[in-house]
Amino acid sequence: MIRGNSASGKSSVAQGLRDHYGRGVAVVGQDVIRRNVLREHDTPGATNIALLGRIVRHALDAGFHVVLEGILYADRYSHMITSLVRDHRGVSSCYYLDVPLKTTLARHASKADAAYLEQVTDDHLTSWYRELDLLPGDLETVIPADSTLQDTVARIVRETDPAAAPPPQYKPSQGDAMTPLVLMSDPQVAAIPVRECGEPLVDVRDHDFRVDPRKQDPLGAFAHVREGVLARLKHARSLLPAGTDLLFVEGYRPLSLQQRYFSEYRDELKAAHPGWTPEQLHQGASRYVSPPEIAPHSAGAAVDVTLVDQDGHELDLGTRVNASPEESDGACFTHAANLSAQARHHRALLLNAMESAGFTNYGTEFWHFSAQDRYDALMRREPHARYGPIELP
Repeated sequence: MIRGNSASGKSSVAQGLRDHYGRGVAVVGQDVIRRNVLREHDTPGATNIALLGRIVRHALDAGFHVVLEGILYADRYSHMITSLVRDHRGVSSCYYLDVPLKTTLARHASKADAAYLEQVTDDHLTSWYRELDLLPGDLETVIPADSTLQDTVARIVRETDPAAAPPPQYKPSQGDAMTPLVLMSDPQVAAIPVRECGEPLVDVRDHDFRVDPRKQDPLGAFAHVREGVLARLKHARSLLPAGTDLLFVEGYRPLSLQQRYFSEYRDELKAAHPGWTPEQLHQGASRYVSPPEIAPHSAGAAVDVTLVDQDGHELDLGTRVNASPEESDGACFTHAANLSAQARHHRALLLNAMESAGFTNYGTEFWHFSAQDRYDALMRREPHARYGPIELP
């Protein structure tokens, strides 16, 4: 968020941030909504206040990074702004451009738009001016008048851009002696008790997520997850770099469908390995498909997701979603060694965002994440899971 008096450079800074990031950044300007859309005076309780908040929330939910800019007087807009900061589960940064009135008038006089200069006079600017009109709670970083436009944009990028930080670190390969991979078939998983919380299933398609149709079913079960899982997905989405978004592939899976997937893959392994025992087949199948009795998908606790660009094109993560270990030569494993540098980087972005939002990845599938199911509880050493098998209403 960028606040300051009129002619302090707010719009120029917002444009500079958009120029830096490119697509994926939504600029929400107070004047555009208040003056152009609503043609409304700036008064306490005015319609533009709530509308600005709704636009910002909608853009965040749709995967955009948002720059909210305007005078946004503290006594009128502070509740809306502090609510946004409180509710946004990603990074929120607020800046106040502190420009003295004398400098403000000089900057205004230098504008080339004669019609605007005639409409907005020095008397107007003087009457609108409020010195250091800061929000309560020390939310804002004050940027002084001697900071150039380039310096201000560079500073905000440096302090807020995840890409400006060191790149995500890729973990060592799963399955080595230091990081043994726990499979879904491990008895430790089934031993975790479930204290069902009763949280309902909700449809992610009602919340502006990009949803891939490849797993679509007539009832739309695939697009459902528990309410808490949806909240985590929104959080994860907010942590991705600008221009990058989640693609939701599958969530809830009925037990009957889970059983079919598991049986079909176990039969494939049996045909390929006729000497395997039933125990070996069960364990081998569980590398790729969860046993039905503990399946996170059938609890509404798991999601299969990948990354796309702003236009919805899938990014290179090394292999397709749902590729088996045999098909992908093991590249489906989250920390597989046979990946390009680009695929490795994209996986690190996905893994960091999802894990930071409270998900646990299943190491044989880079796309599979779950929360508060038996597997997640075991990995986090929780005494019980909150989500057990559930039926779609």
